[in-house]
Amino acid sequence: MDAGERESIEYDVVVVGGGPAGLATAIRLKQQAAAASLDVEVCVLEKAAEIGAHSLSGAVLDGRALDELLPGWQPQTASFATAVTRDEFRLLLGESMSLRLPGILVPPGMHNAGMHIVSLGALCRWLGERALELGVDLFPGFAAAELLVDDDGSVRGVVTGDRGISRTGERKASYEPGMALMGRQVVLAEGSRGHLARRLIEERGLAKGCDPQHYAIGLKEVWEIEPARHEPGKVVHGAGWPLSPNASGGFFCYHYADAQVAIGIIADLNYTNPWLDPYEELQRLKRHALFRDMLSNGQRIAYGARAITKGGFNSLPKLSVPGALIVGCDAGTLNFAKIKGIHTAMKSGMVAADTIVDAWQGRDEAARELDGYRDRLMASWVGDELRRARNVQSALHKWGVLAGSAFVFVDQTLMRGKAPWTVRDRTPDHEALKSAADSKPIRYPPPDGVLSFDKLTSVYFSGTNHEEDQPSHLTFRDEAVSVEYNLPVFDAPEQRYCPARVYEIVRDDGRARLQVNAQNCLHCKVCDIKDPRQNIVWIPPEDGGPAYTNM
Repeated sequence: MDAGERESIEYDVVVVGGGPAGLATAIRLKQQAAAASLDVEVCVLEKAAEIGAHSLSGAVLDGRALDELLPGWQPQTASFATAVTRDEFRLLLGESMSLRLPGILVPPGMHNAGMHIVSLGALCRWLGERALELGVDLFPGFAAAELLVDDDGSVRGVVTGDRGISRTGERKASYEPGMALMGRQVVLAEGSRGHLARRLIEERGLAKGCDPQHYAIGLKEVWEIEPARHEPGKVVHGAGWPLSPNASGGFFCYHYADAQVAIGIIADLNYTNPWLDPYEELQRLKRHALFRDMLSNGQRIAYGARAITKGGFNSLPKLSVPGALIVGCDAGTLNFAKIKGIHTAMKSGMVAADTIVDAWQGRDEAARELDGYRDRLMASWVGDELRRARNVQSALHKWGVLAGSAFVFVDQTLMRGKAPWTVRDRTPDHEALKSAADSKPIRYPPPDGVLSFDKLTSVYFSGTNHEEDQPSHLTFRDEAVSVEYNLPVFDAPEQRYCPARVYEIVRDDGRARLQVNAQNCLHCKVCDIKDPRQNIVWIPPEDGGPAYTNM
């Protein structure tokens, strides 16, 4: 069924993704259009059942973009934004020791004075309310499955996924075809490793001349702890144990209000040891003396995981094609030196909105490609932040935690990101794995059910659910690769890099096969990123996924 046979709705701008970048785009469009006396119709598609239900971040918010977009926001967000009161950076030296680094040794971007600890989901719900007040149409529960492209190659809109298809591909009694949403401009704000932006970047060669995009996985738990162990506004970042020296990344612990804390780990997906399991690294982290006492007698209330796009300036692709712009983590705007991306994602959406409105009220009214958008973004403070941070993740990737951190100190603290050199990392994350035979197995302790838990128990705390009688959204270019290549060479690393036990090697009569438990999927996209042969392709399901409330 093509677009002409579907129900179609016309908008001026179709925004794909109801995260901070997409919502900032929509809000700014309405603000700027009103100031220019333009009537601009805007809609936002969000695949989660509710705005914010798939949103996950640490998160410490740099309020710079929000100050520009909605001045005076802080009193309105007091219920979910906690001002940072204390800031620490620690190096963990084994399971019991830690070293607090003096502030002078901590890169400037890692200082968090004046910032706020937030739930990203709550922030998105609040932004969604502001968008509705301005007349934006929000469509939660609708995933954009395909781009609509004209004969000349320009993007004309999107098609939402069909509903009521069985797992075998047959139409059920509940079948409903997807809708076509047409727009003068489409803004892709899907978040990390968005499936539409990924295809567009690959098919149009938008990343030609750039370093490969790089990613990490962030895993997070929220706990309610005893009030006496709680310090509202406290922020702890760190590195070291439990990750090995050959696996870069770090950890965080944020004290929200109401005796809640978020604890999590970030593991860069360029790790080399196929035995590494990021989920189990988080379970080990909680056993450290720094956190064990804090969590004692506490109760875990939420769990989730998400890919993080972290290539930054060196990996930033061309951000426009005729009819479409790419913003936020879909583009890769995270500032890795700060480990923050909400403010840069929002600002990228705001710049996109400004570019659209300026074009429509000027001589470029009929222009399909707004190729000035990337230049405007780079001329903003986002461009300055990303340029200054361009060497951080590359240095840590190339030289490891100790030597890389020494370089980062020079690059960020002494030279303030203005070094005359650029460190490149041209090895894609999926090519980094060594064979299982050439790697040291990692023996993780069994879960104790108090501080550490198995993956399936954790999936329950994410609220994840999928209708089982629908086509799997985890597709394979070649179904034989997992057993015939990944298993003998890497001992099937998908069993470990997946944080939700989606992939299992099972043996029937001595023959191995890959079992895919798609109903467990957290939509983290790590399998789409880390598979050694790039064999797994994530596409949006008919519905389902996590149901995060305070992540």
